[in-house]
Amino acid sequence: MRDIQNQKDLREIDIQKAGVKGIKYPIVVLDRAHGTQHVNATINIYANLPHQFKGTHMSRFVEILNEFRGQINIKTFHTILQEIKDKLHAESAHMDIEFPYFIEKIAPVSGAKSLMEYRCFFSGQNNKGNSSDFLVGVVVPVTTVCPCSKEISEIGAHNQRSMVTVKVRFKKFFWIEDLIRLVEESASGEVYSLLKRVDEKYVTEKAHQNPMFVEDVVRNVAQQLNKNVNFLWYSVEAENFESIHNHSAYAYVEKNSKGSFT
Repeated sequence: MRDIQNQKDLREIDIQKAGVKGIKYPIVVLDRAHGTQHVNATINIYANLPHQFKGTHMSRFVEILNEFRGQINIKTFHTILQEIKDKLHAESAHMDIEFPYFIEKIAPVSGAKSLMEYRCFFSGQNNKGNSSDFLVGVVVPVTTVCPCSKEISEIGAHNQRSMVTVKVRFKKFFWIEDLIRLVEESASGEVYSLLKRVDEKYVTEKAHQNPMFVEDVVRNVAQQLNKNVNFLWYSVEAENFESIHNHSAYAYVEKNSKGSFT
């Protein structure tokens, strides 16, 4: 049969990314408490397409995933990217893996145990000349209490659930759990799946005693990341889903590999 993808395209426009997006696939990630954790991931895979080709071979991306079935993780990430480049005769390859990660959390007073879900992701690329890039990210729900509301109110203060997204480039292996913990300790309070009444009292009062703006949260996370020489680069963003406004409050900070802020 005639291979349409390999036909020439006369428009002379290179495509930086062409591939498949939203593949649901099981992967294995490292779990400090239990060794490994099997999760269902969403994977995007792309390769560059030179201007002379009409299309890329979409089926080959899925074939490569099947070759690494049960072995898709941080250690094999760049091997998969190289395989994409080789099989598609590409100069660059890119892959994003997003997955839920579960950690057992213990309620602060009652000791009740429950599983807490965090959204995590790996993202990386292998470019011409084998220059590569790889980062790990986590999305962590936290609680914030508004300092201004506490200051001006005679009773109470408004609070909200917030989402903090941290992305890091690093020199050596680290545990996802440690990065999540760093974020949780940088906010007014933590979020739990299961709390008894004694726990609700504790977390509510603790957060009220530790009010923070969205700007405070990103600065706190950045301050802690700065203390760890393993992290070469990071970005931190926080979004507060305001309880008394019809909009969110947002802040973002990024540090480049040279140690300065952008």
